[in-house]
Amino acid sequence: MERRIIGSDAAASPPQVQRITVDPESAGQRLDNFLLRILKGVPKTHVYRVIRSGEVRVNKGRAAADTRIAAGDEIRVPPVRLPERPVVNVPAREFPVLFEDEHLLAINKPAGTAVHGGSGVSSGVIEQLRQSRPEARFLELVHRLDKETSGVLLLAKKRSALVALQDQFRARDTGKSYMALVAGAWPKNLKVIDQPLHKTLDAAGERHVKVVSPANVDGRRSITLIRSMKAYGAFTLLDISLKTGRTHQIRVHLAHAGHAIVGDPKYGDFTLNKAVAREQRFARMFLHARELAFDHPASGERFTLNAPLPADCETLLKLL
Repeated sequence: MERRIIGSDAAASPPQVQRITVDPESAGQRLDNFLLRILKGVPKTHVYRVIRSGEVRVNKGRAAADTRIAAGDEIRVPPVRLPERPVVNVPAREFPVLFEDEHLLAINKPAGTAVHGGSGVSSGVIEQLRQSRPEARFLELVHRLDKETSGVLLLAKKRSALVALQDQFRARDTGKSYMALVAGAWPKNLKVIDQPLHKTLDAAGERHVKVVSPANVDGRRSITLIRSMKAYGAFTLLDISLKTGRTHQIRVHLAHAGHAIVGDPKYGDFTLNKAVAREQRFARMFLHARELAFDHPASGERFTLNAPLPADCETLLKLL
């Protein structure tokens, strides 16, 4: 995306008119979504107001919010004051690469690293990767993993790849498999958990998810498939596949079944977690996104990517 500011000293002068040439990767987007992306921090209401007023022009003509933009279009944006942002020192960091081409990047995300900044986290995987790859014109998360979860994480290097992959996730055309170590002996006959989940926010904005009755209108159907892999004394290693991708789905389903994930700081057994951390030197959540299957956004070829179990998880299993 090429941006040209009209005016000699944009930093010191009042907001100026911008004329933006649409790059090929942004082609096909709605005008409102395009502006919301490039005018980060400007209230949505203001963006829609300037569109309705006719101050935003596409190729010198008025355009509606739902206008689809094309590569090479010139968009005139009226003077808009962007909010002051605090300077954040984002470290440049690379992560173990599982696969990379010109369309996508798959990494093995370590536990303890958020996928993006926010909610008290100054930076995450996406910000750190952008910092380490300043030449990258486009880099976006395709999906998310909890901060405490390790494993396969997919990013798009082109907008067309992002749209295609996110469509697959929404249509449940991807295959997602996890490994989890849980407390207790997992019942051999419990292979499917089909229980609706409801997500709420507390006063501090913290997410909390719980199992609700099928009659609850706020519940969303959630299906988790479980296979018991091996017993480790008072623990069981599980192989888990998702048919739906709700927030905290695996963690909540397993905890509700009476077998919380070892080290889970939100839904787990806090006394057990402390004991494992003290006696086994294991202070993270044992949940690992081990496999992700999807169709390549350009070739259509079916890809299956695997992330090896982290060394600290392997060590814990040997100790047990």
